[in-house]
Amino acid sequence: MAEVHGFVQDKFAGVRAAFESNFDNGADIGASVCVTLNGETVVDLWGGHADAARTRPWAKDTIVNVYSTTKTMTALVALMLADRGELDFDAPVAKYWPEFAANGKASVKVSHLMSHSAGLSGWTEKLAKQDFYDWEKCTALLAAQAPLWEPGTAPGYHALTQGYLVGEVIRRISGRTVGFVFREEIATPLGADFHIGLPASEDGRVAELIPPEQRLDSGQQTQIQKVTLGNPGIDVSETRTRAWRGAEIPAAGGTGNARSVAQIHAMLANGGVAMGRRFLSEAGCRRALELQIEGRDLVLAVPVRYGMGFGLPGEMFPWPHANAMFWGGYGGSLAIVDFEARATFAYAMNRMVGTTTGDARGGALAMAAFMAMRG
Repeated sequence: MAEVHGFVQDKFAGVRAAFESNFDNGADIGASVCVTLNGETVVDLWGGHADAARTRPWAKDTIVNVYSTTKTMTALVALMLADRGELDFDAPVAKYWPEFAANGKASVKVSHLMSHSAGLSGWTEKLAKQDFYDWEKCTALLAAQAPLWEPGTAPGYHALTQGYLVGEVIRRISGRTVGFVFREEIATPLGADFHIGLPASEDGRVAELIPPEQRLDSGQQTQIQKVTLGNPGIDVSETRTRAWRGAEIPAAGGTGNARSVAQIHAMLANGGVAMGRRFLSEAGCRRALELQIEGRDLVLAVPVRYGMGFGLPGEMFPWPHANAMFWGGYGGSLAIVDFEARATFAYAMNRMVGTTTGDARGGALAMAAFMAMRG
């Protein structure tokens, strides 16, 4: 039985029980879970091992690549810029990034990028995995490319491209990379241990991701799914390299733990304030809840409802009320922001399963937390 460390307020004992159960039944090898309520941390647990061989304990400061949970941090940077009046979600992307207008994309809005409906879910030109580390190449190709479907008409998960697209808009507006803005204006002021571009000095704390048994790009696929998931495909072993960890891959390359994710998102759940400091207005936070598009996702092949950078309650995210949002990462990481309860939830782990948006482990933990809040 894996040893679990940290604390829970008595009311949230069910979260600890569910977390321990994930280790007892072999679902988890190493993981962390955190819950905040009214800006206060009420659950902060970690346990298990940081490697597949189970030689390295998962410590309080262990961090791990959370794949697409990174998207929520990139979205937060965009929401901050919009709240300051520097970014207009309704404006054409080409207002900030003129080259993007090529190939029929002059009318594509920033909101389309934020809601996975821009028709640019993958690259049509063949890429190698090393190309993810070449920001200029990734963004220039997307600027030149024709949409895979008519923008704004359907959702299609922009698994890796969303980070480059939103990140380039942020760079054009601010003159700084998304990782730099995130570090200087969010992570550092909060003392939050989340990184879009991890310094080499922190490599020793990173847990080893254990790949799922089934690849995302296996099985019968549409052309859109092949372009999105298979060019060049996700190689989990790449997350163990300095190149991946150090690069800014704002849709998938973030490194952190449940504590950092929950603490950062607490600003959204609490009207823009975290640790006594205002980061954005309450209205600016609630922009994320505005439904942009819904329907069957052309990549994920499931019904979705997308707000501004987050998924909204629905069939994919059956939250008990509409005043909440979420996103998850390949393998199982999960982040939830509940505006009604003024609460956040986060789960990060190293044993991956074949899912892109969270799985039963994080879901069970989240429901245990929600039941405690309602109790």
